Amino acid sequence: MKIRWVAVLQILAAFAMSSAAVADSRGDAVLGVWVTPDSDSQVEIYHCANNNYCGRVIWLKEPNFPLDDDKSFAGKLKVDRHNPDEQRQNDPVVGKEILQGLFYSEDSLWHDGEIYDPKNGKTYQCKATITADGKLEIRGFIGISLIGRTSVWTRQSS
Repeated sequence: MKIRWVAVLQILAAFAMSSAAVADSRGDAVLGVWVTPDSDSQVEIYHCANNNYCGRVIWLKEPNFPLDDDKSFAGKLKVDRHNPDEQRQNDPVVGKEILQGLFYSEDSLWHDGEIYDPKNGKTYQCKATITADGKLEIRGFIGISLIGRTSVWTRQSS
């Protein structure tokens, strides 16, 4: 009888590991380069700590501040000047990690993340889904997701 229980436990363990692998591979659907609305930037989403997904800005349509900038940044490389941490205000926007801690769960939902907006220096809770047509909907919010904004990103074509 003991031999059968060992075999049953081994089968259950193998099934659990294969189910986790399938969930991980579905979660990886978010990996890659995404174009933000108005094609003004590209964000690369990648694996980060604790089986989470993060994203960083890898390209800006306008990498420099406009020539008529009123804060003496005219023509200079865009930096994170609105960051609440004064020591980070000179960090370039390109290379900036703006998406952190997204965790994949069933039903094509990534949740429990944070998204940072370098345009205003604010960080929001976020969740994301991939739509039937392959677009990434990222919802940034404060507190509950009903109070927030959805941004639709498209996958960068090869």
